[in-house]
Amino acid sequence: MSPTLRPDFDFQQAGKDVLAIERQGLEQLDRYINEDFTKACKQIYNCHGKVVVMGMGKSGHIGKKIAATFASTGTPAFFVHPAEASHGDLGMVSSGDIVIAISNSGESSEILALIPVLKRLRVSLICMTSRPDSAMGRAADIHLCVKVPREACPLGLAPTSSTTATLVMGDALAVALLKARGFTAEDFALSHPGGTLGRKLLLTVDDIMHSGDEIPHVSRDASLRDALLEITRKNLGMTVICDDLMKIEGVFTDGDLRRVFDMGIDIQRASIASVMTTGGIRVRPHTLAVDALNLMQNRNVTVLMVADGDQLLGVVHMHDMLRAGVV
Repeated sequence: MSPTLRPDFDFQQAGKDVLAIERQGLEQLDRYINEDFTKACKQIYNCHGKVVVMGMGKSGHIGKKIAATFASTGTPAFFVHPAEASHGDLGMVSSGDIVIAISNSGESSEILALIPVLKRLRVSLICMTSRPDSAMGRAADIHLCVKVPREACPLGLAPTSSTTATLVMGDALAVALLKARGFTAEDFALSHPGGTLGRKLLLTVDDIMHSGDEIPHVSRDASLRDALLEITRKNLGMTVICDDLMKIEGVFTDGDLRRVFDMGIDIQRASIASVMTTGGIRVRPHTLAVDALNLMQNRNVTVLMVADGDQLLGVVHMHDMLRAGVV
């Protein structure tokens, strides 16, 4: 049972105290972005294998995040639990890989037990600890110090400032390497195909367009009534006017229909050729869906033809963008 809450306890001040202490820790971290940091970046940059991150407890949780950040920003990486590594998972590590081992004290027994095997495998070892003179610090090929003045926990026990500093050091490594490689948003999207950014940077109109029998189209000899029936059947708010070889001659939309009504044209007798808009707005099939969406918004239309020159290949509607998650 929790003790009675003091009526004057200030949760906001307690939270602000944590932020102040952790900011202080990060300010000190700046001094550890040094030649050892440069060496670590160069070694990872030139690595032909993978980066294997290890850590126990809270360091393990931070290590998983660091590995995930590496992997999504152009540095192949994964996390291996040190205890599981001692029972077979060390087989995931090969000569040519780099191990980043994390421990605040630098005395993690689970990691220390693996070091002789890692040395035998000729695996480069980068250790992140708060003590360069620790057992892990001495064994490392490169040591990255993540020492902080104190933990935000008032007992000095729960890893708080130290785990924040370690996470930030991992981010610094990943982003420095990202910049060195010239990693682009398109590269990022390739490892995030299911995310919003991936859809925006990878999805093209030919991935989502209506094609074949789904394309609303009539010949120029069709009546306006026939064109309206085609628009209703295909339910895309427009029809393309084209020849037998699907060469585009024009387009007729819901907006054009309103214009026809205003002009008092006889729907039963008028030909589609007499009221169509010649040409029409179109995009090429490999156009990014997000670029097609921008064109729709700029031209105030809800549907585009997809074509190779005058050759009609498909039709893409704003609703298709919505369903694909581009909007």
